[in-house]
Amino acid sequence: MSVPRTTLRRSIAAAAALPLLAVALTACGYGSTAKDDAKKANVSAGGKKLSADTVKIGYFPNLTHATALVGIQEGIIAKELGATEVKPSTFNAGPSEIEALNAGSIDIGFIGPSPSINGFTKSKGKSLRIIGGSASGGVKLVVNPKKIKTVDDLKGKRIATPQLGNTQDVAFLNWISEKGWKTDARSGKGDVSVVRTDNKVTPDAYRSGSIDGAWAPEPTASKLVAQGAKVLLDESTLWPDNKFVITNIIVSQKFLTEHPDVVEAVLRGSVNTNAWINANPDKAKASANSALKTLSGKELPADVIDPAWKSIQFTDDPLASTLDTEAKHAVKAGLLDETDLTGIYDLKPLNKILKAAGKPEVADAGLGVK
Repeated sequence: MSVPRTTLRRSIAAAAALPLLAVALTACGYGSTAKDDAKKANVSAGGKKLSADTVKIGYFPNLTHATALVGIQEGIIAKELGATEVKPSTFNAGPSEIEALNAGSIDIGFIGPSPSINGFTKSKGKSLRIIGGSASGGVKLVVNPKKIKTVDDLKGKRIATPQLGNTQDVAFLNWISEKGWKTDARSGKGDVSVVRTDNKVTPDAYRSGSIDGAWAPEPTASKLVAQGAKVLLDESTLWPDNKFVITNIIVSQKFLTEHPDVVEAVLRGSVNTNAWINANPDKAKASANSALKTLSGKELPADVIDPAWKSIQFTDDPLASTLDTEAKHAVKAGLLDETDLTGIYDLKPLNKILKAAGKPEVADAGLGVK
């Protein structure tokens, strides 16, 4: 396949319109602060130390990052690292996690496709690689059933997305376009009004009536449903095999070069965690909710976590072709210029692990390291 060429297009007003993907979150988007969780560091008793004393892992306190939540809480990742210590940090936004990776504050991160692309392109391909998958799905179009009963009823309504240019924003703009409706990508004005609303306040905005629905990630979508909203569309139905990347695993190129054994150990832990999650969905859901309570001070209620959990698939496959498609959607929306994404993936360590485990290898959609 031909490799797409995509670059960030910058807005004229820097204060109001940030570069696409620099502000983008993938199913998260709860601000921009990081929380150091080193006090919860994990070391596997009796294990052998690898080439690094520690590995610093970043992720979001969110269900779509459950591979990290569960893998760290249950000690599955630490087990593979032996005496090499896990130092976790949580983030509330993609840009801050990318900044931490670039600064060396974290070595490996669980993050969405949009900030991954941004980090790669802004560094001219020198900062990071995507080395594995973590989660698919977990995004829904939920609406006020009193105002919207069918897709056609969306015309003239106000629908929230998390941020200008984030993964859900691009997906919704593309979907609107395919329906034949016209909406200006930057302003959000048009046949359907796209209202960029932080996930933290989307439930309040829905409750107040200032929005009529949202193209939202989990658990925001299920929070709205708990308030009476209805699911009009699950985004997974728009993708081949109902799968699209929502969370992948990145590593700094420096750390990958200097500590390949540690990177492989974390990937083995991730693969083992996903296997445990898929084999024990109820236990895994409880573990993820317990981790969320530890990190945020409260757990999700059953009427939110149960439907949210069911809509997320945990997978080792980074679903590279869907990242490629998401980039093309952003170009189509006029939010991206062209750049070369070749080299954003290095799946050799993951495929080595999968092959050793007797599992099928995964593809990089022609965007891998040459």
